[in-house]
Amino acid sequence: MSTLMCTPADPPEARIAIYPARLIRTLDPAVPTAEALAVRDGRVLAVGTVEELRGYGDHVVDERYAEKVLVPGFVEAHSHAGSGGMWRMTYLGRFDRRSPDGRLWTGCASVPEVLTRLRGAEAALDDPDRTLVAWGLDPIYYPDTVEARDLDEVSTTRPICVRHANGHLMVVNSEALRRCGIDSSTTVEGVVRDSSGRPTGELREFAAMALVSPLTGGGGLAPDPASLRGLAQDAVNTGTTTVTDLGSRAVLDPERRRAYLDEAGPDLGVRLDVFHFGAGFGGPAPAEAAAQLAELRTSASDPWLRFGNVKLMLDGSIQGFTARLREPGYLGGEPNGLWTTSPEEFEEALLAYHRQGLLVHTHCNGDEASEVFISALERVLRRAPRWDHRHTVTHSQMTTPDQYRRMAALGMGANIFANHIWAWGDQHVELTVGPDRARRMNAAATALAAGVPVALHSDTPVTPLGPLSSMKHAVTRETPSGRVLGGTERLTPEQALRAVTLGPAVLLHRDGEIGSLEPGKWADAAILDADPLDTDPHGLPEIRVSGTMVGGLHRASALES
Repeated sequence: MSTLMCTPADPPEARIAIYPARLIRTLDPAVPTAEALAVRDGRVLAVGTVEELRGYGDHVVDERYAEKVLVPGFVEAHSHAGSGGMWRMTYLGRFDRRSPDGRLWTGCASVPEVLTRLRGAEAALDDPDRTLVAWGLDPIYYPDTVEARDLDEVSTTRPICVRHANGHLMVVNSEALRRCGIDSSTTVEGVVRDSSGRPTGELREFAAMALVSPLTGGGGLAPDPASLRGLAQDAVNTGTTTVTDLGSRAVLDPERRRAYLDEAGPDLGVRLDVFHFGAGFGGPAPAEAAAQLAELRTSASDPWLRFGNVKLMLDGSIQGFTARLREPGYLGGEPNGLWTTSPEEFEEALLAYHRQGLLVHTHCNGDEASEVFISALERVLRRAPRWDHRHTVTHSQMTTPDQYRRMAALGMGANIFANHIWAWGDQHVELTVGPDRARRMNAAATALAAGVPVALHSDTPVTPLGPLSSMKHAVTRETPSGRVLGGTERLTPEQALRAVTLGPAVLLHRDGEIGSLEPGKWADAAILDADPLDTDPHGLPEIRVSGTMVGGLHRASALES
């Protein structure tokens, strides 16, 4: 993996550095564009013309960005720190992807290609007892699902565990089932069975997947130094200056928390906002956890690393048929999805974290999950009134217009998964919810019209980190087959740019310090070769990203060469 390159943007002999650029888009309504940026002590001093900025005192003019376009550093409000380490496992996704070091990994177009790649990975393992772990599988693209009998074609003696791309399902082979004691007598919800009652190898949601955790080592998303550095390089490659670890089980464990404390800072090259996984996964009860998080927010947070936010989860994945939908439900009479946290347990946790003054982002893919969150917050606010909480529905894929109106009244936000329109839009039309509701998915324009603050996200590693790609998908709403799903829900390029910069900063309660290039805010910028507002939306992902400036320090993309 390439080493993150970090060079001071402020030459040591001058406190003020002036950076001319071809264009600077600030997202500050008072000064929307500028020709130069002045930085002092890691913060924006001013924007304007070079001559205007010379008047602020002793300075140097640094021409490194003279031919570039600067926009506020992209903010990713739903990512996972462990995504930087997923590449240590075998990738089986449908589409080509690049790892943080710039290597291109080709997608698997069929189940035979999946099995061929697994055979190659299996043959490369020296230890015959070591579990083969892979990720990114997406059976919804193929005519048939992948089950234990398919993985048994790779090995009947080595356990094999393969995560689906959505992170909510897994398929394992017969040896993995045997070693973990999963059989016809297993009663855990989410263990899929055939007509005779025998497990097929498919495990839906976290309780079922936990049965094979002794083989997977926790699933691959745990924070460790290498994963954090990988995520940081991925961020630089995509112009992202603030990322989240949205759902960490390590926050309240002093030993496991050490990875964040040791790695975060100027050398990591990205700001990191860590959310505690707040219910349904063991650990301290919400009331106790809330008190610990409030203390950590004060004692262990700084501009590079922040603790004190909370991730809750209600349902699963739409394309995995584990999200919770209101009527008319799934196509073809597929049963409704699973609650990952019961509505009763969820409301108790929400109240505990809310009372402690913490920010809560809740995973809600289906509209029934959104309804539970909204209704629970209505009751919580009656018991514990609090202004400007900014609790957020994350994914918000099936949220309806009436729900958005209630969310606006309650002061909630929506972090919307626009990438989903591209990644699974065709499948939603044909297999999961049908064309009518597929057109209504990820309704960012409806949310904005209702007055709900909006962000766009990638949920990496579910889809690749890439705010420019998220902009494209929100503006075009096109699927791989060329369908346009819900053209009235398209964002304008200006709205989409805000939704990957200032919008997520608002939902993270950080819009006073990041998200736009305004005096006093951190000097965080994406360094681009083209103006995203003067580019055909289909070409947004192709804009070359040279790197980032974070707190006045320059980071080089691993793709620059």
